[in-house]
Amino acid sequence: MNLFDVYSLYDIEPVKGLGCHVYTADGTEYLDLYGGHAVISVGHAHPLYVSAISDQVSRLGFYSNSVQNSLQQKFADRLGRISGYDDYALFLCNSGAEANENAMKLASFHTGRRKILAFDRAFHGRTSGAVAATDNPKIQAPFNSTENVVFAPLNDIEATERLLATGEFAGVIIEGIQGVAGIRMVDDDFMRRLRKLCTATGTLLILDEIQSGYGRTGRFFAHQYTGIRPDIITCAKGIANGFPMGAVLIAPSIPAVKGMLGTTFGGNHLACAAAIAVIDALEGEAMIANAAAEGEYLMEELRRLATECDEITEIRGRGLMIGIEIKGSASEIRKRLLFEHRIFTGGAGEHTVRLLPALCLPRSHSRRFIDAFRQVLTSKKPS
Repeated sequence: MNLFDVYSLYDIEPVKGLGCHVYTADGTEYLDLYGGHAVISVGHAHPLYVSAISDQVSRLGFYSNSVQNSLQQKFADRLGRISGYDDYALFLCNSGAEANENAMKLASFHTGRRKILAFDRAFHGRTSGAVAATDNPKIQAPFNSTENVVFAPLNDIEATERLLATGEFAGVIIEGIQGVAGIRMVDDDFMRRLRKLCTATGTLLILDEIQSGYGRTGRFFAHQYTGIRPDIITCAKGIANGFPMGAVLIAPSIPAVKGMLGTTFGGNHLACAAAIAVIDALEGEAMIANAAAEGEYLMEELRRLATECDEITEIRGRGLMIGIEIKGSASEIRKRLLFEHRIFTGGAGEHTVRLLPALCLPRSHSRRFIDAFRQVLTSKKPS
């Protein structure tokens, strides 16, 4: 049986990881500044993480949600404290797309309305409802096409107000920072005014913090820079450092009804053990503060580099969620970083290089990237 051919792959296979590095079978070391799409939050093979999963799987790897699992409550307590949302309820699932599906469904249940408002260039996942709220027709099958999702221009409060004034929308879903769109920033004032509009129109505000959350921006959630509190927050990616897991944080004003949501694998014993270990590492090693500090350093150095090299046209982001806009092909720049300097980075469209490293990134690795990036931008491609 062949694999279904859906990905363009580099001819590199990491077989081991440690901290901010991955290694191929022959021992070649690569600096990982992408973390598998922002998934590796506390570093590869973190000892707390390895120990927690190993210990849990040696005792009980899985049982269904028909019985009590005290690890779920332990994780909920820890997540509530570290995030500042200890008065919210938690629903656990398996992925970011699933978290967004449940968030939008919950908004519709709660309001009795059908429609969801999303924003241009949004990415919320690839399952049926999530991909309908993703502004990319190339990945939407006819099956996913629906009039229940409407897109508004990001940061256009007047257009958003006109749509919400109809009273037709169950929820608004918005990323804390648009990741797949190339680290596209949401204006702080727009987010604050959006919160007020949602309250005024009885529309639930859903914050997709799947890529921008879990400490990546230097706050636990990106929206916390604005001082607002959404009705629903979705998490995944960095939540369990690579173990498949998603979460929906739900405001106390939204009551639970048994049978409304459900999952077989969500919140399983291994996932919870992994997620608790991630919080242990984040707190024990002050990784969120490190993300803020290293992000500030990288942004400053990139701005300095932009004055030396006119190839850089814009630098966007917060913390360790950084987008670098360049004039030429971002794909070529990324390939040169990978094959000439052994540094993994990410892409987003034709002109954006994305940095999404583990939150434990040390200054020495940041310096190494800046030096390599300078060389790639200022030297000709080898013949």
